[in-house]
Order: sequence, then structure tokens, then C-alpha cells
Amino acid sequence: MIRGLAKIGGIAGVFVALGLVPMLTGGSETKSGETVFEARCSTCHPTSRPLGETKTADEWRETVTRMQQHAAGQISDEERETIIQYLSEVRGK
Repeated sequence: MIRGLAKIGGIAGVFVALGLVPMLTGGSETKSGETVFEARCSTCHPTSRPLGETKTADEWRETVTRMQQHAAGQISDEERETIIQYLSEVRGK
């Protein structure tokens, strides 16, 4: 078992060294944005709700900032920016 894990670790190390991890994980800010969006926004409402809308980046900023205030302490400023960027990319005008 340990030998198998060592092999996996070695292979993962090669991918990291070659910069292939983003390619394997779907890699961009969009993926991490999607992850943060799903984790934070789904605690209050279905994610289909905001994904059903199309807004400008400024409109998304206004909406996400308002949601951050409603969810007091649940969304950090960094997560807010990540969510805004993600929604602007996938549901922007």
C-alpha cells in the first residue's frame, strides 16, 4: 500500500514540476471561482438562482457585496472578489 502511495506521490510531483496540475484539474481561476461560488453561495440559496441571471461586472459586484453583508462573516473579501470574477466570466453581459 505504501509503495503504491509513493508511486502516486512521485507521479503527482512530476505533474507539479512540469506545471501540468492546472491542465489536469481544469485549471484556471474559473475552477477555483466555481468552487468558492458553490461552497459559499449554496449555503443560502440554490446556485441556479444567480446562474440564471446575466449581469455586468459592476452589477455582480453590487449583488455579491450585498450577499456578503447578509451572510455576515461567511464570505471573506477575497472570496467575494473570486465569486465576482467567476460570475462575471460565466454570467456576464
